[in-house]
Amino acid sequence: MEDCLAKKMEITVSEAEKRTGRNAMNIQETYTAYLIETRAVESQSEGQCAPVDSLWRRYSEFELLRNYLSVTYPHIVVPPLPEKRADFVWHKLSADNMDPDFVERRRIGLENFLLRVASHPILCQDKIFYAFLTQEGGWKEMVNETGFQLKADSRLKALNATFRVKNPDKRFTELKHYSDELQSVISHLLRVRARVADRLYGVYKVHGNYGRVFSEWSAIEKEMGDGLQSAGHHMDVYAASIDDILEEEEHYADQLKEYLFYAEALRAVCRKHELMQYDLEMAAQDLTCKKQQCEELATGTVRTFSLKGMTSKLFGQETPEQREAKIKVLEEQIQEGEEQLKSKNLEGRDFVKSAWADIERFKEQKNHDLKEALISYAVMQISMCKKGIQVWTNAKECFSKM
Repeated sequence: MEDCLAKKMEITVSEAEKRTGRNAMNIQETYTAYLIETRAVESQSEGQCAPVDSLWRRYSEFELLRNYLSVTYPHIVVPPLPEKRADFVWHKLSADNMDPDFVERRRIGLENFLLRVASHPILCQDKIFYAFLTQEGGWKEMVNETGFQLKADSRLKALNATFRVKNPDKRFTELKHYSDELQSVISHLLRVRARVADRLYGVYKVHGNYGRVFSEWSAIEKEMGDGLQSAGHHMDVYAASIDDILEEEEHYADQLKEYLFYAEALRAVCRKHELMQYDLEMAAQDLTCKKQQCEELATGTVRTFSLKGMTSKLFGQETPEQREAKIKVLEEQIQEGEEQLKSKNLEGRDFVKSAWADIERFKEQKNHDLKEALISYAVMQISMCKKGIQVWTNAKECFSKM
C-alpha cells in the first residue's frame, strides 16, 4: 500500500460545469464536465508547494475508464461509478441528472471512485489510469489502442457459461449468491429510507403549521402574545431545517448505493471465473473426443454411434495411408490440446488465487465502510431527534413564561 498512487498524489474532483456541444452524431446536447485536479505529495513534504495540474472529464470518460479496468483486470473487484441518474430518492428531491444538488453528489462520488482506484495496490499502477488523471488530449485514443474491447466477453457467452458449467467452484457460487442478497438487502434498505425521509419531511413541514397558528394566536392575546410568538418562531425554524437535513442524509444514502453497485462488480468476477471454467471444461471435452477418435482409428473399432462410422459402412473403409494421415493429424491436435488444457488450468489457478486475494481485500474494506456509514447515519438520526426535543423544550419554556 505504500506504493499506491493515493500516497504520492492528491486527487480531487473539485467542481462540475454544465456545458453544451455536439456529440458524434452532430446533435446538440447538454452535459456536465468535471474538473480533476492533481498535485504531487513529495514536493510538499520538502516544504515546497507543488503546482496543481487540472483537466476536464465527462461522465462518459469515467465510464470508459471503468470499462477498460474491468476488462483488463477481470480478477479485481473494480470500484463502481456513482449513478448516472438518481434512484431511490424521496419524492421531494429532484431525480434530474442536471439538478445542482444531484450533480454535486455525483461529483463527490466520482472523486471517491478515483481515490478508490488510486488506493488499489494493482489498479493504481495502470498507465491508462495515470494518463486519465494527467493527459487530457488523446486519452480516448490511447485507451482504444489497447484493444480492450476485443477482450470483453459477450453477454451471450457469459449466460451460456452460467448454465453449462458442470463443475462450478463452490466458493464463487456462494459469492455470487451473496452479491445477489447484498444487492437485494441494500435496495430494500434504500427504499425504506426513502419512505421514512418522505414521511419525516411531512412531519417537519407540518410543524410550520404550528408556527403559523401560534403566530396568528399571538396577535389576539396580550399577556400570552410574546410566548406564543416565540414558540411559533421555534416551530418555523424547525420546519425549515428539514431540507438541509435530508440533503445531508442523501450523502449517507450514496455511501450505501456504492455497495449496491459493488455487488455487480463482485458478480462480474464470478462471471469471469465461470467463463474460464466453461472454456476449461470445453477444452477437456474436446481433448477427450480427439483421443477417442485417435484410438478408434488406430484399433479400427467404433465405440459409439457416429455419422463417420455409418459413412464408412456405406462407402467402404479408409485406406491404411488415409487412416495413418488422420491419426497423425489427430496426434498433433491432441498434443496441442494437452498443452492448451495445461495452460488453461494454470491460468485458472492464477485467476482464483488473485481474485480471492482481492475479494478478501474488498470484504475488509466493505465491513469498515458500511460500519462507518451506518454509525454516521445513526448519529445523524439521534441528532435530529435531539433537535426535535430541543424545539419542544424551548416551546415549553415559552409557554411557561406566558
